Amino acid sequence: MVPFAGWLMPVQYRGLKEEHLNVRSQVGLFDVSHMGEIRVKGPKALTTCQWLTSNDVGKLESGQAQYSLFVNEQGGVVDDLIVYCLEKNQDYLLCVNAANTDKDWAFVQKHNQGAEIENESLMWGQVAVQGPKALELLDVVFGEKISDMKSFTLKRIPWQGQELIVARTGYTGEDGGEIFVPWALTAPLWEAFLEKGKTFGAEPIGLGARDTLRTEMKYPLYGHELNDELNPYSAGLGWVIKPDAKDFVGKDKLLEGKSKALEQKLVGFLMKDRGIARAGYPVVSESGEAMGVVTSGTPSPSLAENIGIAYVPKAFSKEGSEIFVEIRGRKVQAQVVKTPFISKG
Repeated sequence: MVPFAGWLMPVQYRGLKEEHLNVRSQVGLFDVSHMGEIRVKGPKALTTCQWLTSNDVGKLESGQAQYSLFVNEQGGVVDDLIVYCLEKNQDYLLCVNAANTDKDWAFVQKHNQGAEIENESLMWGQVAVQGPKALELLDVVFGEKISDMKSFTLKRIPWQGQELIVARTGYTGEDGGEIFVPWALTAPLWEAFLEKGKTFGAEPIGLGARDTLRTEMKYPLYGHELNDELNPYSAGLGWVIKPDAKDFVGKDKLLEGKSKALEQKLVGFLMKDRGIARAGYPVVSESGEAMGVVTSGTPSPSLAENIGIAYVPKAFSKEGSEIFVEIRGRKVQAQVVKTPFISKG
């Protein structure tokens, strides 16, 4: 257990590698109750969500979700988040990163356009169920066909006399869902998944494997691939930025810095020599000239190879490009590869 953003979080239960591979082959249970939840309701809910986020919330129908960004006035990233549309135009749940919850809440308060807003982070627990057998397990626990739901949709489901929100979202690259559960029911729900999950090989999964799983998919993690200074076009997130559809906080600065941001790219790489690239390590050319930085790096349990994510100049971003990572003064060869590093399952 380790302190994280004011919470005590499990790094591992049985072991990082074993947990990681269990998610890829069977099903894993993640207690992600530390995540933040901000509710935006009322007649001005859509107007507020449109101003707060980079993606086009107006496209969401009731029961749909989308990945998005909060952008600051300088064009950097306040946070990445998922917007859940509970009722079109009227009711939205914003799921934000735990370490950023206070900062995000301040951002929402500052830029509210007249909606009813509430920080509901301590009202909701959250359990993620991920893996090839996850949908079967969800069907059994809830007695409903969660497996028929499309990706990035959600459904309100009664359970033990209260209403849960079951969403077909996740952070591992596998099938599954994330369940928003009223706080007091979180432990009973966790126990139900453990008990019913025995048949499916379900195991609890810690923060360690959560990080290696998302790294294999090249999913960004705030504080690593994203931060307050970084223009998100560098991270390849132009697909969640809809400047032609609407105005939003930071739009002008974001677009002003777009061309410069596109001069660097976020890539995945495979270590060709021995060594593990860690966040913050310099990326250098063959001659040793600094040209980028590693944002995430880890041994990949799925590939049994050392992998990483880094910002590099566009000229070195093509698949097969040779780059070097400086590890404790030693120049170690790596190669840019296609991402995600693995395919689902």
